[in-house]
Amino acid sequence: MKNRFLQLMALAATACLVPTFAALAQGPPPPGIPLDGGASLLVAAGVAFGVKKLVDRKRRSR
Repeated sequence: MKNRFLQLMALAATACLVPTFAALAQGPPPPGIPLDGGASLLVAAGVAFGVKKLVDRKRRSR
């Protein structure tokens, strides 16, 4: 009975401590992702490509 109690206590202590150590092992969270530089260039390139396609389509239809 005493052995079973000690096993349960060890299991409970392990179950409580493992998530704590896992959270500490991850380190600080990464910084936020900057969306200003590259994303705005990609959007501008997409708009330019779309305008070029529309102009090409209008030229072919004439």
